[in-house]
Amino acid sequence: MLGKKIGKMIEGKEAPQGPSGVSGTGKPAEAALLWAGRLAEKPEQEAFAFQASIAVDRRLAPDDIRGSRAHAAMLGERGIIPAETAEALDAELARIGAELEAGTLEIDGGAEDIHSFIEGVLTARLGDPGRMVHAGRSRNDQVALDLRLYLRRTLPELRAELERTLSVLLDRAEEHAASVMPGYTHLQRAQPVTLGHWLCAWACALDRDRDRLGDALGRLDECPLGSGALAGSTLPLDREAVAAALGFRRPSLNSMDSVADRDFALEIAAACAITQTHLSRFCEDLVIWSSEESGFLDMGEAWSTGSSIMPQKKNPDFAELVRGKAGRSAGNLMTLLNLLKGLPYAYDKDLQEDKEALFDSLDTLQSCLRIFRGMIAAARFNTGRMEAACTGGFLEATDAAEYLVKKGLPFRRAHEAVAMIVRDCIAAGQQTIGRRSLEELRRYSPLFDEDLYPALSPSSGAGARNLPGGPAPGEVRRQIGVLRKRLEN
Repeated sequence: MLGKKIGKMIEGKEAPQGPSGVSGTGKPAEAALLWAGRLAEKPEQEAFAFQASIAVDRRLAPDDIRGSRAHAAMLGERGIIPAETAEALDAELARIGAELEAGTLEIDGGAEDIHSFIEGVLTARLGDPGRMVHAGRSRNDQVALDLRLYLRRTLPELRAELERTLSVLLDRAEEHAASVMPGYTHLQRAQPVTLGHWLCAWACALDRDRDRLGDALGRLDECPLGSGALAGSTLPLDREAVAAALGFRRPSLNSMDSVADRDFALEIAAACAITQTHLSRFCEDLVIWSSEESGFLDMGEAWSTGSSIMPQKKNPDFAELVRGKAGRSAGNLMTLLNLLKGLPYAYDKDLQEDKEALFDSLDTLQSCLRIFRGMIAAARFNTGRMEAACTGGFLEATDAAEYLVKKGLPFRRAHEAVAMIVRDCIAAGQQTIGRRSLEELRRYSPLFDEDLYPALSPSSGAGARNLPGGPAPGEVRRQIGVLRKRLEN
């Protein structure tokens, strides 16, 4: 019951009105003193700015207010502070949140962090009641809570960006389910596939990325508030009620782990880096396809830039930038790994550095997904050029070998026979096995017959690969259906 009541208060359903005289704008006059404690000397301005984090953690303001409202309501319910004080705190915190959202209250860039700024405004407006909000709470568990609340709020938005990008990929894959093109290994033409198959491959990767973010959401779903600095509190806090009010599955199990843990930040940074790596690889393909040598793709002028010196140029700069920004995300992951690897297992000020790298990874991935999605939606594929590129280069060689296997020849002998055909074709200046007469082919194996030739066309080669996961048009459409169903679920 307590958890439900606190939840209603912080959602605004039972937000009480504050007493008269406490709704002014108020300035955080005591913000610099909130954490002073026994220290008589303040840091010099440069030193204060060095350890301040307000420029980075200001985006946590809604989460800090939400957590503080739940904490204040619990303090009142448990009799740790007077009930009327808890109500005044809740009302004023709600007012501060509304003013920040409306822009009528500006965050002071000279504050130490968003937590001290909000508490400073609260104290300036309420006086001693404002000083009661921090009972049973440390900045250590407060910041751990705020970061988890922020991620629970923003990761679903990032997953939605992934889903929208997936949907565009699947639309284009369906459009080109039967468009034949060369598949490559080692950047060498290998076997005929379909463009729809290629785009589905990208969609499969992004689908796993979406799952990774969902897994991370599940693992961060526990409430650290009530862990204090590292050892909890002697006050009769109700951690279960606060966790329920804030929508967490449970309070965290161990108070020291609660303030030391940044596994969830690592996991999310890794998920972002993996997704960025996928986008980078996709964009590498786009850059290659848009070259004159390939000619598979026209990016369109909206997704290209000109040259400062060469009038004819149309450069795939947006794809290149997405590719380049993957390095930032990988670097952010390395930053967090190196940040944590040498820390003793409790709270250390080093952990303040977790947010800049993590936030940058989230922001970068969101913008890259939007840009990539726009490029794919607008891309004009030269399917005629793609299909023509399947002729020459002996993409049909594996089909010829498997033809012999179907006739009963062991694969290694079939492989050797076709390899000899390819060698002799090259020596004779012929670019396809189909240029050889049946009489010539039977010199390598008597199993060849007239039914070989239809099987060597690019469309036949792609269409015959209809096993689950293959590039045949019908199978590609099945894959698209599976991925669409996953999106719906």
